[in-house]
Amino acid sequence: MFENLQSRLGGVFDKLRGRGALSEADVDSALAEVRNALIDADVALPVVKDFIDKVRPRAIGENVIRSVTPGQQVIKIVHDVLVETLGSDNAALNLGSPPAPILMVGLQGSGKTTTSAKLGLMFQTREKKRVLMASLDVNRPAAMEQLRVLGEQAGIATLPVVAGQDPITIARRALASAKVGGYDVLILDTAGRQSIDEQLMSEVAAIKAATNPHETLLVADSLTGQDAVNTAKNFNDRVKLSGIILTRVDGDARGGAALSMRSVTGAPIKFLGAGEKLDALEAFHPARVAARILDMGDVVSLVEKAAETLDKAESEKIAAKMKKGTFDMNDLSSQLSQMKKLGGMKGVLGMLPGVGKIKNQLEAAGIDDRILTRQEAIICSMTKKERVDPDVINGSRRKRIAAGAGVDVSEVNKLLKMHRQMADMMKKMGKGGRMPQMPGMGAMPGGLPPGIFPGRR
Repeated sequence: MFENLQSRLGGVFDKLRGRGALSEADVDSALAEVRNALIDADVALPVVKDFIDKVRPRAIGENVIRSVTPGQQVIKIVHDVLVETLGSDNAALNLGSPPAPILMVGLQGSGKTTTSAKLGLMFQTREKKRVLMASLDVNRPAAMEQLRVLGEQAGIATLPVVAGQDPITIARRALASAKVGGYDVLILDTAGRQSIDEQLMSEVAAIKAATNPHETLLVADSLTGQDAVNTAKNFNDRVKLSGIILTRVDGDARGGAALSMRSVTGAPIKFLGAGEKLDALEAFHPARVAARILDMGDVVSLVEKAAETLDKAESEKIAAKMKKGTFDMNDLSSQLSQMKKLGGMKGVLGMLPGVGKIKNQLEAAGIDDRILTRQEAIICSMTKKERVDPDVINGSRRKRIAAGAGVDVSEVNKLLKMHRQMADMMKKMGKGGRMPQMPGMGAMPGGLPPGIFPGRR
């Protein structure tokens, strides 16, 4: 979401880093470029003005001008103001006593129903809460059925549909059912409209009055940019939001909505939705997002994601085999699968410091997460014997494996070469060498396996 802004700001700060001393004119010139970058990212004008007004006096202070590294000092100041603008700290949900009603509001098409299921899954898996979901959308065809299906997929209970009931009656029935059923959390998925209208606002206000929710969360599509900010302001004026969830942050949004939301509404961004999968919901940490924008990486989030998604027992098993110098195709397949769970190579690289500066080189190298899927397909096309002992794979077997996986023989050859290089390295490490390891992930020698990308040797 922040790629364009990251690139623009990176160019500005590279100029500052190259200077031994900074004058007031240098700072003003840099801030003019920062201002243009923020406006281009669709950040609200009042927020841009406030941002620059906060940065400038700190950046032209005597401590910066006389600093040995003035460029780095200015970057730190911009980082700190970004964190202030985004909200300083992660704002946790206030669940209170069960059943805790959570009111989900937003426009139609913002991803409200899917986000409701994502939130419910997060409560059940990470916090071990019993969750009940209820659809209050009596306007959109199949809205209630959509929530029921998502509930089945995530293993979350949904309120049975009773035909002819209005949203307020459904909400009261859901609250009563949650109390009787001993649920910890009740998620109320309200109806949306194509645009803000009085009927929508009156309905949401009435539901809130009837259920007294612990949280009122706006689900906003980050791709709508400044319109998302206006939507947030309208909802906040009528029903007082306690938090915001931005969806589709994995798309081509320019990032302005995230930078504007807190300042315009006073409501913190609590979660980011990236993708359609039900586990694609992450807590919003202002300091980490600010670091991503400034290309400082987000290793903390990467480690947390690894701890949550990767199979520790499987990783330890593979690591033990590697130490003994044994590493077969089944182990490689497991490593590829774990990499995909982390978001693929792009997902991992996007959280590492300085990657923004080599983005063009990475694209030129042909980094494509689909290669992980193709490599898994190649391994699946092998027989059990071939996976355990790849040395038996001769020319005719390679042709058969390639045909079964739907790839060229050259890709099979690259995968076998990659496996051989990794296996040889594991044997050396097993004799006393060190084995670089990502927490919870097993070993990935050299950071990136040779040959995992087309053209990489």
